[in-house]
Amino acid sequence: MLTKNKIEEELEKFLPEDSILSSLEECYVYSQDGTNTRKSEKTPDVVIFPETIEEVQQVVKFANIHEIPVTARGAGTNLIGACLPDSGGIVMNFSKMNKIKRINKTDMTAIVQPGVVVGDLQKAVEEIGLFFPPDPSNLRVSTVGGAIAQSAGGPKTFKYGTTKDYILGLKVVLADGSLMITGSNTIKNATGYPLSQLFVGSEGTLGIVVEATLKLIPKPETSRVMLAYFDSINDATVSVNNIIDSKLFPSTIDFMDNNAINTVEKFYPANLKTDKTAALIIEIEGSKDSVLADGEKLKEVLLNSNASGITISDTQEEYERIWTARRASFAATAKLRPDVVTDDMIVPRSNLPKLVEGINAICEKYHLQTCVIGHVGDGNVHPQIALNLEDKQEYANYIAAKDEMYRLTIKLGGTLSGEHGIGSEKKKYIPMAVDKVALEYMRKIKTVFDPKNILNPDKIF
Repeated sequence: MLTKNKIEEELEKFLPEDSILSSLEECYVYSQDGTNTRKSEKTPDVVIFPETIEEVQQVVKFANIHEIPVTARGAGTNLIGACLPDSGGIVMNFSKMNKIKRINKTDMTAIVQPGVVVGDLQKAVEEIGLFFPPDPSNLRVSTVGGAIAQSAGGPKTFKYGTTKDYILGLKVVLADGSLMITGSNTIKNATGYPLSQLFVGSEGTLGIVVEATLKLIPKPETSRVMLAYFDSINDATVSVNNIIDSKLFPSTIDFMDNNAINTVEKFYPANLKTDKTAALIIEIEGSKDSVLADGEKLKEVLLNSNASGITISDTQEEYERIWTARRASFAATAKLRPDVVTDDMIVPRSNLPKLVEGINAICEKYHLQTCVIGHVGDGNVHPQIALNLEDKQEYANYIAAKDEMYRLTIKLGGTLSGEHGIGSEKKKYIPMAVDKVALEYMRKIKTVFDPKNILNPDKIF
């Protein structure tokens, strides 16, 4: 491999000087991401900020010739070490490729660069009556490129799906520097293999997304949220089935266990009922008349499902209070101990009570404080574990607990990630969840697209 100085010298031939960082102090920042449990053992040789597709192509072509690792990076908010430069090399930061190139109201599409912040995109399309549903918790900073790399979801996944459901086409720079254009500008496309989907969730290991054509939908006229309390996790889960059986289709059905309720109320008081075992946050969207009618029907279903208390957002203030309480869970859990780790597991909804109860039992066994939240409508839970990562015994307990939680998830018919991805943190566990033959073909696909293994190496498997 070329030396650090030589890499920088060569990159200066086709990148502006102010688009390259090379000092140890500047590059060290990029040896970390949102993952609390580890940082990269290596610091990147350089960090670059491309502004055009052509610049990305030139860099990747150069890197491929000299077998230099390239790690694409958005905001670095992922929680599984997906953009850690574990092999050094070049980190490619897309913060300068942050333009919404076009929004077409008639076709309900948007063409965007990878550095566009998800929350900014949502605001831009909502101004003309459209809606981009993927709703990651860090949407104010997370980028579209990162959302594509991880196939991000969020609370609205139950009704609207994840990022992969809104990808119409991509422009992708491949490992040899060539540009592949996938998909089309049309809502339907049955022309050949759906290659766009191959790159969604691939964490930058197959190619680097430099532009995306996204599907949009009409913005709902209004929304209403309910906070329903239950005296058992099973009752909360059964109520979800009852909601679906009643032909209601909320955009969100989120979950908080008793620990999460109490922790939020302790640090961010929101008038929550701390004596309840579980709470559901349920949002319905649509026309004003349909939301009011569905709200009354939903209330009736919840009461018939043993809900022991219901709060309804009849005002914008109440709406914000309920959602603020739900979104405060991570920050509240972080106040319990020096560190907090968030995980991501998903099981069939029928097995959700067993998973939540199992997670709490495992954490109790290993003396770990945990708050369980999640998107109960699709069986996706996020245990938030508070601990001191500097305490060797406590960290060992966490690793043992994590192993047991993953094994329980697989036993219950689930898998390792619903929306966070695999990265470097979960790669050793992937044989638990992926069929042996399927995993073999994943490796073959990686070899086809990236024979020299320069694109985000050491991730997924």
